[in-house]
Amino acid sequence: MSHIRFKALEESLSRKPIIIDTPAGGVAAYYGENVFGRDSMRLHLSEAAYETVMAAVEKGERIDRSMAEVIAAGMKSWSVSKGATHYTHWFQPLTGTTAEKHDAFFEPVEGGRAIERFGGSQLVQQEPDASSFPSGGIRNTFEARGYTAWDPTSPAFIIGDTLCIPTIFVSYTGDTLDFKSPLLKALSALDKAAVDVCQYFDKNVTKVIATLGWEQEYFLVDEALHNARPDLATTGRTLFGAVPAKGQQLDDHYFGSIPDRATSFMRDLEIEAHKLGIPIKTRHNEVAPNQFECAPIFEEINLAVDHNQLLMDLMQKVARRHNFCVLLHEKPYAGVNGSGKHNNWSMATNTGKNLLSPGKTPKTNLQFLTFFINTIKAFHDNDDLLRATIASAGNDHRLGANEAPPAIMSVFLGSQLTSVLNELEEKVKSGKMTPDQKTQLKLNIGKIPDILLDNTDRNRTSPFAFTGNKFEFRAVGSAANCSGAMTVVNTIMTDTLVQFKKDVDGLLAKGMEKDEAIFQILRNYIVASKRVRFEGNGYGEEWVKEAKKRGLNNFKTTPEALESWLNKKFVNMFVRHGVLTEREQHARYEIYLETYVKKIQIESRIMGDLAVNHIIPPALQYQNTLINNVRGLKEVLGAAEFKKGSVTQLEMISEISTHINGIKANVDAMIEERKKANNIADWKKQADSYCNKVKPYFEIIRDHVDRLEMIVADESWPLPKYRELLFTK
Repeated sequence: MSHIRFKALEESLSRKPIIIDTPAGGVAAYYGENVFGRDSMRLHLSEAAYETVMAAVEKGERIDRSMAEVIAAGMKSWSVSKGATHYTHWFQPLTGTTAEKHDAFFEPVEGGRAIERFGGSQLVQQEPDASSFPSGGIRNTFEARGYTAWDPTSPAFIIGDTLCIPTIFVSYTGDTLDFKSPLLKALSALDKAAVDVCQYFDKNVTKVIATLGWEQEYFLVDEALHNARPDLATTGRTLFGAVPAKGQQLDDHYFGSIPDRATSFMRDLEIEAHKLGIPIKTRHNEVAPNQFECAPIFEEINLAVDHNQLLMDLMQKVARRHNFCVLLHEKPYAGVNGSGKHNNWSMATNTGKNLLSPGKTPKTNLQFLTFFINTIKAFHDNDDLLRATIASAGNDHRLGANEAPPAIMSVFLGSQLTSVLNELEEKVKSGKMTPDQKTQLKLNIGKIPDILLDNTDRNRTSPFAFTGNKFEFRAVGSAANCSGAMTVVNTIMTDTLVQFKKDVDGLLAKGMEKDEAIFQILRNYIVASKRVRFEGNGYGEEWVKEAKKRGLNNFKTTPEALESWLNKKFVNMFVRHGVLTEREQHARYEIYLETYVKKIQIESRIMGDLAVNHIIPPALQYQNTLINNVRGLKEVLGAAEFKKGSVTQLEMISEISTHINGIKANVDAMIEERKKANNIADWKKQADSYCNKVKPYFEIIRDHVDRLEMIVADESWPLPKYRELLFTK
């Protein structure tokens, strides 16, 4: 088997960077050329059709079927002019990936002829077979019908020869079966709630959009080496692998010079991304060897999410051109940092104001404090739900592993803003404020921009940190769809803002002045949410103890974290704001459990196969080599000298036997536990069984295999090693 590994390594070492020339004219010359954006729409749509689309995008107005026909004709004209022959509704089912079914533009007509056709009905709605997509029991397998419906707020684009139309995905009964639908509902709810609060400060605010800037971390691995590792190719992570002598301990990869092959891949990826209007701006080496990051400019959340899903697919396609594979798993290698997808979230008004950025006057800073404190309160009241939304089999390896935020949910503000909140809490007591207190408070609030100017430090150990003009949700996994986290963040913010408006209006009805009423409610929220604020090291054991004292949960595994989806408090909140029905929430809970079970099940099967069929045979062969060596020594040296000269070989033979026996015994025990788990009908109990009964064998088996790797001769070892996977350029 080892010849496969060395052939893969030889192939990897022979790689040369593919030189990619940036198209003439720079990025501006081709940016968005494959997107049916505003410029393309102006050229291919009538003025009325263009205004209709803009009204849908900016005001959420419906597009009637007659106008959809006109828009479809213009969209087809544009896409055909760019070589498109097919179209598809591009959607995001609850698999976590994207889905598409391609149809040709042509239709047969009488006389054996064909015409190109793409009308309003094809644009607005399609009916893909929904039977095999996760539904969480919402419908039976034989009820295959599902519908995709056009989302005009996210522009159509071209991939290859196919026009891709972003859509939502719902069942025949109208239940949402995707990530996009609830996100759009949450964004709409936040818009209304945030505008209502903004009216306290600025009557010109009529729309609020939530914005997102994601940071995508990933690993690159040579394709040949990747394909020689069945575990990596099947599960996205290495189930075995001894720690190499050099990993990331020297910190020499972080922000270092980007290797030539990686640079060529990145340049190619950026060109393809820019053509699709994805505003990738940043690229750099991350902490672990062969780990990298890319990040775009902030966008409206729905578009940002679509762009991230599109980019993850694009990364794999471009990587193949460069003989790479992209690893998006949260923890592809043991012993080095895993990958996350930091979600930088904020809100912006139609007047151009970032609601999480201080202004130049006490009034605008009071508005900043209002949204800032409401965000902390929203996080506090829904911390378990936030933990649930980032729970996955992959993220379980990363959270709390001294490389990523812990599983305990907390908020980092920085010492300066913490002082501001403490002062606000102290000075705004119950009862009427004196004019001097109000003046002094407003003067101090006016200093916030200066305070933040030199207070931009980020706490890498915090799952939710304020970073100057946004909150960074750092705990999201690298392979996750941002919609999950963003739907929750925007819904809980909506709920908190609605309550804030009620609380303030209640004081106004009693005759209290507006500013004082706002101060009083903000103080109450500061006090109520204090326990989630933490400025220290989230990696330390001290925080685990402190968090327990504060009553904060520490859900270390996905099955226990996911139970929050069934909490009546959270269920009612989603229903109250029209984001998810109770039926849809229960369905998602079941889908997430099922996904967890299947991923652990697949890893268990691959681990057993590799251990028994790939690891034990070469270990036995090497052991036989040692045995033959010992026999030869006995013949050559004689009995007396043999005892002194064969101690090392005998110890190695015995050690190999110990690890082989350990592997076989634990693989057999793991399989038996897996069989028991597979017979459990309830998804929760099955997930618990896989988590607590099957998964514990992983580390035991791995330990035996990794120890064998350090004993068996290099030329006999069948799998590419960490030093090859991580350091081959």
